Amino acid sequence: MRKLTVSLLLVTFFLALGFGQTPKKIYTYATQEGFVDSHGALIYYMSVGQGSPLMIIHGGPGASHDYFLPYLLPLMRTNRLIFIDERGSGKSSKLEDASQYNVTNMVEDIETVRQALGLGKISLLGHSFGGPLVEAYAFKYQQHLSHLILASTFASTKELNAALTKMKSEMPVKDRERLEALEAAGLFGQGATWEHGRYTEEYAKLAWGIGYFPYVYQKHPDPNYDPVAGNTTTAWDVYREMWGSHGEFVVDGNLTQVEYVDKLSQIKVPTLIIVGDHDESDPKMSKEMNAKIAGSKLVILQDSGHMTFVDQPNKFLDAIRGFVAK
Repeated sequence: MRKLTVSLLLVTFFLALGFGQTPKKIYTYATQEGFVDSHGALIYYMSVGQGSPLMIIHGGPGASHDYFLPYLLPLMRTNRLIFIDERGSGKSSKLEDASQYNVTNMVEDIETVRQALGLGKISLLGHSFGGPLVEAYAFKYQQHLSHLILASTFASTKELNAALTKMKSEMPVKDRERLEALEAAGLFGQGATWEHGRYTEEYAKLAWGIGYFPYVYQKHPDPNYDPVAGNTTTAWDVYREMWGSHGEFVVDGNLTQVEYVDKLSQIKVPTLIIVGDHDESDPKMSKEMNAKIAGSKLVILQDSGHMTFVDQPNKFLDAIRGFVAK
């Protein structure tokens, strides 16, 4: 009896240490990266995860996929994520002719990557400036979409300009007056020779700091946010061709061609529209898109600015997961 009791105690002890139990499976996710040759541009892509494909299109214009990381990475558990850098931006190649940086060509780049990677039907997410790109993709290649996600974005440059004008008007008077004086003097060709192709540090701090910050973050501001950092990470040739050269509060480059509100009813695929309640892309634009796209779902994240996946990461990820799983 005593031997049996000792044996039972030993078994209990080893079970408590985990011996004899089936080890928990540990998942690893390998990344794949490369370049796709698309109509003269080498488009960088990075793919990771498992499941149905979800392609993610960044904003800017002239940014890169980097600002999504690491925030969107948990989606790799349920979907194969494909991040790309738009032509001229990030790791993708530059073009000598800046007029080739336009929505039409970038739509073809998305389609070329889809074909090259053999993705079949995809879920397609466009954030900020990436929104008009995926809208234009849907107008032309809707048959290749399973889901469309419009995140903190717009369908009309005129409406965006109205939102930007309102943001500018809410700046402290002295800051706004100084900002407008810098705009009137010309924003490029100022400072040292190596600074001529970008904003001055003073303007960047006024526009991307004082002007934008309240609309970029709300609940969880990025402690590393630096309004001057965009000066060295933006692809300025892309930015000036598409956004324009007259400052942050007016779009007057070739993006003025984006007037899609009356075409949104053409979109018939399941569509999720997600926006922050303090978003730089005024939520009333998202409400209008929701009204125009039949059957679309609108999610407004409270206490969130333009970077919804930073301010409200769990709610953002849950909304995406639940939507693309249907």
